[in-house]
Amino acid sequence: STLSIMTWRPQYRSSKFRHVFGKAATKENCYDGVPITRSVHDNHFCAVNPRFIAVITECAGGGAFLVLSIHHTGKVDPHHPKVSGHRGNVLDIKWNPFNDYCIASCSEDSTVKVWDIPPHGLLKNLTVPWKELQGHSRRVGLVEWHPTANNVLFSTGYDYQVMIWNLDSPEAVIKNPVRTISHHSDVVLSLSFNTDGSRLATSCKDKKIRVLDPRTGNLLQEANCKNHKASKVLFLGNLKMLLSTGNSRWNHRQIALWDQDDLNVPLLQEDLDGSSGVLFPFYDPDTHMLYIAGKGDGNIRYYEISSEKPYMHFLTEYRSHQPQKGMGIMPKRGLEVCSCEVFRFYKLVTTKALIEPLSMIVPRRSESYQEDIYPMTAGTEPAMSAEEWLSGMDKGQGSPEGRKEDSNEDRRSNGQEPPPCSPPKTENELRLKFHKQQEEIRRLREMLNQRDVRIKQLELEINNVRNCQS
Repeated sequence: STLSIMTWRPQYRSSKFRHVFGKAATKENCYDGVPITRSVHDNHFCAVNPRFIAVITECAGGGAFLVLSIHHTGKVDPHHPKVSGHRGNVLDIKWNPFNDYCIASCSEDSTVKVWDIPPHGLLKNLTVPWKELQGHSRRVGLVEWHPTANNVLFSTGYDYQVMIWNLDSPEAVIKNPVRTISHHSDVVLSLSFNTDGSRLATSCKDKKIRVLDPRTGNLLQEANCKNHKASKVLFLGNLKMLLSTGNSRWNHRQIALWDQDDLNVPLLQEDLDGSSGVLFPFYDPDTHMLYIAGKGDGNIRYYEISSEKPYMHFLTEYRSHQPQKGMGIMPKRGLEVCSCEVFRFYKLVTTKALIEPLSMIVPRRSESYQEDIYPMTAGTEPAMSAEEWLSGMDKGQGSPEGRKEDSNEDRRSNGQEPPPCSPPKTENELRLKFHKQQEEIRRLREMLNQRDVRIKQLELEINNVRNCQS
């Protein structure tokens, strides 16, 4: 007889992000004393860009949200000016991806409003919007900007309609959307676009996930999985996959992965825990990392996604005793590349009236720019106009180099003189000037980093051309 010895060999995956860790901001770098909304809707309630942080607040007599300079940390003045033009509670807010001074909001008053924020922030309450969109018959729960076309906004409400708006229209009050999508039989719970904006995924209270053509409104795919009740759905970049979070038949919190072209059966289902809060999914297409944050608990799980089985690779979990009600995320162009930051959350902690920044960091010894963890990312230039998109064009995300900056150099190039600089007269003015200078320094550093990356790319292209010629 022969004796065979079986050896067990663990399979290790090589990954740059295996040791990513979460680092919460210190108390002085948080936003303290923010009257965060007590709304029970399962929205993020917070929107962030490299200049401003906006958060929906609790207020009497109508709806309002706060817009703060991203550097305005510490104790927030209880009388800080607000955006307060809605007659009902504000339910969702989203920054325009191509304009850091433009934000959309929707409300229980059944309107969507688009606001222009002054370059130096709010010095008084803002009550008059740039555009008002009147088309929904009931309260509006979600707004979402098109990811590649300029000034195209989507909204959905408790009338079960998804409406498409062209903000290039000259009217200040727009009453007719360019298209209305009417495939849903109940309230739409989430909206998500693929990378070039040619597909729109929705999750609905009728337990179905749908994939639609956002331009025509045609239904392309529909999932009706009895074992998975989806609450949020998300396109996973260019992987041609969808991720949904929700509940299993036994009411366990669950995540499911789907092929975007075949929603009959999920590729993967995984039960997480027995808690009741909604799971918010966030995906970073540059690093292929997926973050799952539970409403009402303080932990954030994160995974690495691949296009081959087993598709999801659990990395680790950030734990905190501070429960989050909602989350904002900073676009990649606003991260601190010198500290190897690859993602940043802004946690809304209602128990302490606090907004806590949370940085996800790749541990590296060098403080120099780490090119391998920062691939080219979407910039602030739209790929096309609203008219081009409506006429049938699809394009990928805008150039990573294109940046619209309202700087003195831009004004001079346009034949305009920069405004005269007078010395600050009050402590508040001094603080504003300080924050403005900090923002300018951050912007210049970012431009230098982007140009360094571009120089390396061009050098590689030149070497490739020389090698081909030789």
